[in-house]
Amino acid sequence: SLNIGHHHKCKRSRLMKFNSNKITIFTIAAVMVLFIGISFFACENFVPNNAATALVNQPNEALSGGATTVFDQSVNAFALPVPTLSSQDELLFFVGNSFFNQNWVQAPSSTTARDGLGPYFNAKSCSGCHFKDGRGQPPASIGQLSEGFLLRLSVPGTDKNGGPVGDKNYGLQFQDHAIDGLLAEGIFQLQWEEISGNYPDGTTYHLRKPIIIFDKLNYGEMSTDILISPRVAPQMIGLGLLEAIDEKTILALVDEQDKNQDGISGRANYVWNHITQQQQIGRFGWKANEPTILQQISGAFNGDIGIRTQYFKDQHILPTQKKAATFPNGGETEIDNDDLEKLHLYSATLAVPARRDITDKNVIAGKNIFMALNCNACHVDKMVTGTHPKFNVLSNQTIQPFTDLLLHDMGPGLADNRPDFLASGTEWRTPPLWGIGLFKTVNKHTFYLHDGRARNLEEAILWHDGEAANAKNGFMQLKESERKQLLQFLQSL
Repeated sequence: SLNIGHHHKCKRSRLMKFNSNKITIFTIAAVMVLFIGISFFACENFVPNNAATALVNQPNEALSGGATTVFDQSVNAFALPVPTLSSQDELLFFVGNSFFNQNWVQAPSSTTARDGLGPYFNAKSCSGCHFKDGRGQPPASIGQLSEGFLLRLSVPGTDKNGGPVGDKNYGLQFQDHAIDGLLAEGIFQLQWEEISGNYPDGTTYHLRKPIIIFDKLNYGEMSTDILISPRVAPQMIGLGLLEAIDEKTILALVDEQDKNQDGISGRANYVWNHITQQQQIGRFGWKANEPTILQQISGAFNGDIGIRTQYFKDQHILPTQKKAATFPNGGETEIDNDDLEKLHLYSATLAVPARRDITDKNVIAGKNIFMALNCNACHVDKMVTGTHPKFNVLSNQTIQPFTDLLLHDMGPGLADNRPDFLASGTEWRTPPLWGIGLFKTVNKHTFYLHDGRARNLEEAILWHDGEAANAKNGFMQLKESERKQLLQFLQSL
């Protein structure tokens, strides 16, 4: 409890008003109970770690995260800590959860532990994009502000570290929110181009492709050669397990020259680690453009919320946005490194829920079809983690992530034409599939792929092309009943 109090400055200041010499044991207990109650209420996603059942007699097929798997199919399925956390780390997980969920506010504020928002931003909290630690979605209507959906921007070329170069007036990310007294960068709307097709058996299908239209730009025109990539926020589960996979395990899956002639030639992205100041293999992000969880969350704090950390101190105020520089901020760093580490632990130890319906005959048949179509060449179903550098509970786990963490050319239909380090404009990292059958339960939608264009898993498959063309075409050749079995298998993940 004292640890929690240390990380909530506004509440701590209230407690300090009491004369410690006159507080009885009863009063201390009452204050702490009230304090914990307030903190618990603030963390709306926190669920006590009682949803993880004993792994004894659980079939291995169900254990998506090995011994770190949790058994929960509710709206909180993505919000649980791994069951093997120590009591101390579970307490720190709780603190990290509060930082994940609570809104940041404009500086100056009496809530000094939570001020420094902006000046330009996409959301006020981490959970504003990853609601219940889940997945974002495209704006539902024209003119709706984006949360959990954003636009990456760049122009041709690379910066000194090999990464993308931002637009001169809008940087690397379009921010449609701003603090009081400033105009947001602008307003965009998302429209959809409908595309229809037919399976060989005559069954029709309908796909949609996003079209971005800027209704208003408040800080000048964008570059004529601007590259725009819409993105939805992915689910948070299992990140630490992916980080614990040994680099040699990932590189063993690389086949750039397609030596086995299966049409699949995954390759690793090498990106810049701002913390260690060196190149490192990328694991996170839609194009594997982030090397570690710590850099991922630090970068998201900075780019999405406008909060400066020890590692990213730039406010991203561009020459056309000089007025923003006159506004107060929350200090050189707006979240203490100690508090950032709590969020680091939280993000790394969100557990993966167990698979469901694994003995259902249609699910079993669907898995066999998945393997026969060679979908597991990219969506690798089983790996063993190595030693995690910070959180040992994630080490040496047999997991079922259904990803190889590599880049694959997905063809022109999914291309954003925006390079990111070694990733080309047609390449995307294989997203992990664990948890996809629970998106509707957790986030009340079933929008898939990097920009949420797919309204269901069937549409997501039909967008596959390039290296995945053979698997997609094989899916289209299936009987309707077999296609449903494959989809039932995916829903079990």
